[in-house]
Amino acid sequence: MTALTFGRLRNFHRVDQWLLLLSIASSAAYLATRAVQPFPGSGALKALSMAPLAVLAYRVLGAAERTGDGRVHRGDHLILAAALALSCLGDVFLHLGPRRYFMHALGAFLVAHLAYTLLFTRHWPRPFRAGRGQMILTALVLVYSLAVTSRLSSGLGPLAVPVLAYTCAITAMTVAAILAGFSTPFVWIGALLFVVSDSLIAAARFKALPLAVAFLIWPTYYLGQYGIAIGFLREKSGEDSRR
Repeated sequence: MTALTFGRLRNFHRVDQWLLLLSIASSAAYLATRAVQPFPGSGALKALSMAPLAVLAYRVLGAAERTGDGRVHRGDHLILAAALALSCLGDVFLHLGPRRYFMHALGAFLVAHLAYTLLFTRHWPRPFRAGRGQMILTALVLVYSLAVTSRLSSGLGPLAVPVLAYTCAITAMTVAAILAGFSTPFVWIGALLFVVSDSLIAAARFKALPLAVAFLIWPTYYLGQYGIAIGFLREKSGEDSRR
């Protein structure tokens, strides 16, 4: 189990183990059945990929806050759980109708990114300092974001403003994760995978996308969310994390 949590976690009990396994199993089942979706229960599989992570984050970080662990800030468990729950809601909207409920999903994910950004900036070093590698990676993320937006801009039509707002939100979230200076790379790698997944979704929504490439949307998305959630828990509740 420690391999799945990137190391041993404090306050990680049997219930949390089952929550993590439920999330992983549901995600794998959702990916394996993509070719025959939608079918009765496919939406539940998608929701069960993310919802257990929200409960897990709430439980583990909440316990760390109650024990007075100095690495955890008051309310971290609520913010991370909210970001994951909002993402779950966005997933359900996209599954119910990627076109009909596109704006609903966009709104849910936008607020989720704002929550993630708040969570990460709360843990920036004080006084703030950024290394050369962080600045280079931040610059690459900004260039990539501008390139994708420019590429898709001609096909956005009336959705240009909300899509641009969303792009700014996910870019800010990724930059915030990079500049947090976490001791392990799992969180910012997860954020980058989230960006890749959303880029593929945008390409599929507004441009033609080969089926083989579209197949990557779910694994990059899930691994991105997994990296953010479990990576943050590893950083703040890991037994061998730096204090």
